[in-house]
Amino acid sequence: MKKILISAAAALSIGLPTMAHAQAANILIVDSERLMSDCTACKSASAQLQTKQSTLRSRAQTLQAQLQTDGKTLQTAIDALNGKEPDAALKAKITAYQTRENAAKQELATSTRNLESTAAYVQQQIGNKIVAIVEQTRARRGASIVLSKNSTIANDNAIDVTGEVLTALNSQLPAVSVVPMPQSAQTPQGR
Repeated sequence: MKKILISAAAALSIGLPTMAHAQAANILIVDSERLMSDCTACKSASAQLQTKQSTLRSRAQTLQAQLQTDGKTLQTAIDALNGKEPDAALKAKITAYQTRENAAKQELATSTRNLESTAAYVQQQIGNKIVAIVEQTRARRGASIVLSKNSTIANDNAIDVTGEVLTALNSQLPAVSVVPMPQSAQTPQGR
């Protein structure tokens, strides 16, 4: 009997460091896709970005229709010349058309860059807040690491803190600025 108790005590003492190690390597899981789709600020920003994108698409179609109509009229006038040199009035119309076409391209390029900058700024604001909240949650729970649920093959729902993080995110970040990224926050491209 004494040998059994000694063997059991030895087995427990060998198992203790393993259990302590397992607790020290505590892992938490966060469903980042759910956070990005369900948070209040995310939903609001997404709706605003979709509206901006729809407005841009509509403007592009309007400009294209205007240019197409003007271009057909000019092309008809050019075709009527049968290869002859256009007069000064027609040359002025062609130049004016090319100016409008370039202005339209520039307007759409600027609007597209602003929309992309706005989307990046929204992601930056939300991402920074998520990282801060996840780090606070990790520290408070004494975890060693927090993994994205979507990058795991299998996990235990008991370690999933998505609901906790989502509640904190909605509380701490009810809205974000849906404007182009401030110039000071943009990084120069190509460096």
